[in-house]
This record gives sequence, structure tokens and C-alpha cells, in this order.
Amino acid sequence: MGIPNSIIMLSSLTELNNYIDRSQLTEDLGGTLDYCHNRWLTHRTAIENFARMVKEKAQTLRSFGAELAETELPNDVQSTSALLAAHTESKGKMKEDLKIVLTEGQDILLSIRKPVLENQEYKMNPDQMENQITVERLLDQLYETETAFDDFWLKHQQKLEQCLQLRHFELDFKEVKTALDSVSERLSRFTEVGNSCFSVGHFIQNRHYAVDSILPKCSELQHQCETITAEMNKRRTLLNHSFALHSQLEKSMKWCDEGIYLLASQPVDKCQSQDGAESALQEIEKFLETGGDKKLKELNYLFKEYEVILSEELVDHIQKVFQKQESMEEMFQKRRISLKKLAAKQTRPVQPVAPRPEVPLKSPCSSPGKLVSRWVSEINENHHSRSGSMMDDEENLAVLRKHVINELLETERAYVEELLCVLEGYAAEMDNPLMAHLISPELHNKKDVLFGNMEEIYHFHNRIFLRELENYMEYPELVGRCFLERMEDFQMYEKYCQNKPRSESLWRQFSDSVVKKKLDHKLSLDSYLLKPVQRITKYQLLLKEMLKYSKNCEGAEDLQEALTSILGILKAVNDSMHQIAITGYDGNLNELGKLLMQGSFSVWIDHKKGHSKVKDLARFKPMQRHLFLHEKAILFCKKREENGEGYEKAPSYSYKHSLNMAAVGITENIKGDAKKFEIWYNAREEVYIIQAPTPEVKATWVNEIRKVLTSQLQACRQASQHRVLEHTHSLPLPVLHKSPSRNEGRNIRKQEERNADLVMPDGCVTSIAPKYPEKGKGWAKTSQSLDASEENDGWSSADDPLNSSDAEEEGKEEKKLVNKYMFIFIRKKEIKHRNPCSIINIS
Repeated sequence: MGIPNSIIMLSSLTELNNYIDRSQLTEDLGGTLDYCHNRWLTHRTAIENFARMVKEKAQTLRSFGAELAETELPNDVQSTSALLAAHTESKGKMKEDLKIVLTEGQDILLSIRKPVLENQEYKMNPDQMENQITVERLLDQLYETETAFDDFWLKHQQKLEQCLQLRHFELDFKEVKTALDSVSERLSRFTEVGNSCFSVGHFIQNRHYAVDSILPKCSELQHQCETITAEMNKRRTLLNHSFALHSQLEKSMKWCDEGIYLLASQPVDKCQSQDGAESALQEIEKFLETGGDKKLKELNYLFKEYEVILSEELVDHIQKVFQKQESMEEMFQKRRISLKKLAAKQTRPVQPVAPRPEVPLKSPCSSPGKLVSRWVSEINENHHSRSGSMMDDEENLAVLRKHVINELLETERAYVEELLCVLEGYAAEMDNPLMAHLISPELHNKKDVLFGNMEEIYHFHNRIFLRELENYMEYPELVGRCFLERMEDFQMYEKYCQNKPRSESLWRQFSDSVVKKKLDHKLSLDSYLLKPVQRITKYQLLLKEMLKYSKNCEGAEDLQEALTSILGILKAVNDSMHQIAITGYDGNLNELGKLLMQGSFSVWIDHKKGHSKVKDLARFKPMQRHLFLHEKAILFCKKREENGEGYEKAPSYSYKHSLNMAAVGITENIKGDAKKFEIWYNAREEVYIIQAPTPEVKATWVNEIRKVLTSQLQACRQASQHRVLEHTHSLPLPVLHKSPSRNEGRNIRKQEERNADLVMPDGCVTSIAPKYPEKGKGWAKTSQSLDASEENDGWSSADDPLNSSDAEEEGKEEKKLVNKYMFIFIRKKEIKHRNPCSIINIS
């Protein structure tokens, strides 16, 4: 443990306030922080006691439920009645105890919120907020426990009551059976048949005296039993109808979802060939055959068949499902038409034609006029055949364009539905109190990290982009304009992709099995979180396909520009993913300007004025460095591979040093290797030889560096011209002379001689530096080993448009005097076939 360097002794609260802000001090120390330690202890003790009570009550209810579930049902009415009464009494006591715990928790929460209730402008401190969240979470757990117990009790009580009814029925059955057995026994003993009509009539008329009162009551009971039975049958029929309707709706919804997934999973590129189109068409036909018992019938038929059970909500639900089914069938029909045309497209067979005999120039039976007319007719026939072929090709291209726009719209709709499913099924469930116990506490309030700005992306596609794409359904070749108009909105994907590594590392802690089962999802959450990344990549493929079939159309230029812009966004996203992996840089990377390029290279360092390190003397093997080219600096980093899965396996980049672009120059070509170029720093005091993986990569980097340096040169020239104009306006009007005075000419010649001495031997030119350079204007984030750059307040450009020609004579000089700044441009003969780079330093 470190020992502080000094201890400050304070004698008053006023001195304390000079070191610590009053907002961080309590009222007893003269601050404004509302904190009372006794109140904190009271709340904390009450919360801990409440938490213990919640835990104990949950365990008690769980034990009580297990006891009730394991209780065997009695076999007689009295025992069953006693058991039901005992369980009801125990349940009442449990509810009272639970009510006491709930009341105590509500009182604690009210005590915590009391300052806010008394003063609406009062803001809780972090401790109070934490206490409030803790109590609310415990109350939610208690409510959920109570709800689960009530559900269990209803089932248990119903079971006991039904058991009691069964025991009563068994008892009544025994009584009736006993009575019937007694009557049966009496009948078996009655064997007399009578001796006369009088005796037989006496036996027949020997019945109950109140038969006339008993028979109507029996008839009434029989009628009531029949009525109840009929009503139960009617209700059962309605419920069966409702079950059948809902089953049909669910089948149709599932069938539509499977159809949309099938359309979205068919790749566009494979459908362009005849075999691919036939295969895709067979998949569609096979799927449509499965819709016999899954498709909804006509709405009028459904409404008529299920009229007795229809309600307003059920009618709306039926209409939505039917509309979804119609939309899906319409998409299938369009896809079938496109695929049939592609499948029917065949290469025309080459028909053998017998050679005609050569027509002599002079024939007795042919005149020159007839010969010319025959040539003209043949030319016309060939022209018509070519024009017909061109019309067929254009028609085929139109079909292909229609297919691509259909693919774009269908996948866009599926993409929007998937985003909505993720937001409602996963993101919303994280805020659902009933799901809180299924989510790890570490994931609470981490929804923004897990899902990033997916909600922003969904609203853009659902409310804006999808609707605008639908306007180009009939003009697919013009769809590039839609992308160009919304290109700035696609920048939101860069933010999403930058958050993706954090999201992926976090989702591994989120058990989505319960939610996935609830939503009946085929894929896990990480697959859905990858959808935006896949979608932004899919756009460039679709635009390439559309451009391939629209090269001679009106919107071809817009399609090319849109494709270039989308590829630029993908590059920016990829570069930003690498940039956020930079570690060890002491500063803000945003201050370096826009990230233009990034890539891995082999690097050699050559110190022209000595080596800063001994190990640099024998640097025969190149260093492997990952370079980041910004508008204001080049960063040199060392790539380090990481172990893990997914984004956790992505490499990181350890920062080594950087070069200020204001002091950088380049040599584009190096003899013997077309993949190498030089980046030299501070008038070639340090030279970095860069070897790219391919000559194409090298050319791209050299061009980008040239653009940066040229833009800096132009900005510097404009600033210099502006200073000259200001200086000119501030001086009095000069007196015009036909020739300069003798002293002025002598001064100019002396100045030129001094400037000539500043020419560097390697053909590069520096400027007239001030005798005492100002300090503090150099680049603040350059490498510590590059000491020469710390005092450099100049500016360099590697591509001077005034020195772009290689045909200038050796030693030719162009001098330009601007105010007190002298610009010298010199081109010397190439040494060892190396193209020198003209550098202009303005001090």
C-alpha cells in the first residue's frame, strides 16, 4: 500500500470546502449532500430483515405446498370435510402471514420514498436509489410467490371439493342401492298371483298414497336434468368450434412464417442459372403443396361457419392472419413467375446451314441491281434477327431486375419482422417483472449493451426505408436513388457493429432458453443479434446484382454510386472494429481525425542521424506492424491474437508510436520491390520502409497518403495567401518604380544565395526555418523515440502539383518569393531509379 506524499491539516470547514466540493460533503460538514447515517442504518437493517422474511416465507409456502400435494385423499365424507376445513384454515393463516410481510415491505418502501412524496423536486442519493430498487425487487418476488401459491391453492381446493362431491355421491349411491336391494328382496318374496279379480285388483292398487305429488316432481327433475345436459353439450360444441378455429389460425400463421423463411433463404445468385431456378421453383411448388389443410378459406366462409363464436377481437385476428396469408401467397406467386421465366430461358441452339454457292460477279441471269437488292434484303434480315435478340435480352434483363427487387423487398420485410421479434420477445422480456427471476442480476440494466441501437435500426427500416423501397417496385433500375437518399442513416450500423463485441460477450451470460421456448424460435439470441451485420452486408450483393442487369438503364450511375457508398460504409465499419481494439494509446483517437485506412505490413526503420536504440543497428528482419492512417497521424501498432470464441477471439492492437502527418513525406517506388514504399519523417531523420502484402494494397495506401498531404498543402497555401493579403492591406500603397533599386536587388541576390545553400543532397527540399523555432506547436502524440519531431512545427506534403513532372532538366529551379516565406522547388535526376518526393516545409 502506497504512502501519501503529503498530509494536509485543515483547521476549519471553509478550508475543507476549498479541497472538496460542497456537493460531496454532508450537511454536518458544511455540504449540501443529504445523507444521514442513522437513517441509512435504519433503512439497511429494515431491508435486511425484510429480505430474510421474504426468503423464510417463500420456503414456508414451498413446504406447505409440498405438504398439500403429498396428502392422501380420505375415503369418507367426514374425513374429507375435515381435511378441506383444515387445509383452508392453514391457507388462511399463510395468507395472513404473507400479508404482514407485504405490509412491512410497503412501509419500508414508503419510508424510503417519503422525501420525494413531501417534495417533488427532491432527488434521491445513490444509496436511497439502491435501497428503493432492492425493496421493489423483493416485493416483486413476494408478489410472484403469492400468485404462484394462489394458483396452486385453487387447483388443490378444487381437487378437495371434487373429492368431497365424490364421497357424497358414493354415500348417496349406497343409500339408494340399499333401498333398491330392499325392494328387490321384497319383490322376490312376493309370489302371490291372487285367487279372484278382487284380490288381484287389491294387489295392483296397493301403492303410495301421495303418488300424484311424487310423479310431477320426478318429471320436473327429469326435465331439468335433460336441460342441463343439453346446455352442456351446446357449450362443449362451441368450445370445440373455438378450438378448431384457433388451431386453424395457428397453423396458417406457422405456415406463413415458414414460407417467408423459405423465400428469404433462397440465394439470389444461385437462382440466376437454369438449374438453380428449377431447383428453387421445385422448393416453392413442394411447399405450396403442404398448404392444403393449413391455408385459411375465404373470409365469408369462415365468418359464416364460426358466426356463433365470433367477437370483435376474434374477427380482427382472423383478418390479420388472412392478410398475412394473402401477402405471402402473392410473394410466392411473383417468385414463381420470375423463376419460371428464368427456368424457361435456354440458349438458342446453333442450327447448321448449308453453304450457298458463290455468286459470280458477272452472271448472265443476274443484273447488278438484283444482286444489290439481295444483299440489302440479307442485311435487313440480319438486322431484324439481331434486334429481336436484343429485345429478348432486354426482356430477360427486366425479369432479372424484377427478381432482384422482389428479393430485396421480401428479405427487407423478413428482416423488419425479425428485428421486431427480437425487440418484443427478448428486449421487452428483460423489463418484465415476471421474468426477473430468470435473468442473472448482473444483466439488469444492461439491455442497451446487449441490443445496442437495434431499436433505432428497426424504426428506420420499418417506418422509412421499407416504405421507400416499395415505391421502386415497378422501377427496380432506379432503386439506387433510394439508397443514396438514405445513405447517412446507414451510419447507425457503425455504432451497432462497434458495440457487437460487448454484446456478444454479455449474451453468453443470458440464459435465453425459457424465452426461446416461449417464442418458439428456431435460432438462439446471438443469431438474431447478428442479423443487422448480415443485412448491411447483403445490400452490397443485391446492388451488385441489380447493377449487372441495369448497365444500359437510366439509373446505372446511381446504382454504381450507391454500391460504392455501401462498400465505403462496410469499410468504415470494418476499420472502426479494428480501431476500438487499439490498447495503450494515451489520448483520444477521435482527435486524430477520420480513420482512412488500416492494415498489416512489414516495417523496417532506418535512422539517418544515428540509432536511438542499439537493437535498431541490426534490424535485418522486418517488424510486423498494423498501421492506422488517420487524417492527422499514422499509428504503428503490434497485432496480438486473443483466445476465445466469436468476437472474444478478435485481435487487439498494442500501440507502439505514431507519426504526425504534418511532418511526413513519402517515396512511392523502391528499386527491386514493387510492394515497398517509404514513409519518412522530419526531413528524413527517420525513414520507415513499408512492405505491403500486394502491389495493389501499396498503391491504395500511397494514393490515400498523397491525398492527405495534398489537402494539407492546399490548406497551408490558402492560409499563407490569406496572411499575405492581410499584410498587403495593412501596408500603405507603395510607390511604383520601373526597376528595383540597387540596394533592393543586392538584398534579393543575397537572399537567393542563402536559400541555395539549403538544398538537401538527395533532391528533397526544406524551407527557411526560423532561427529560434517556437516550442509547443509540435504533435503531442508522436513517439517518444522520435525526438526530432517534437520541435517540428512545420507542414509537409508528398505530392506537390508543381513538381509532378519527371521531364524537368537536372538542376532546374523555380523560385517564388511570398512575403517573408521562400518556396524552393527542385527536381533532380532520379537516383537508382527511385522517384524522389518533393517536400515543402513551411516554418
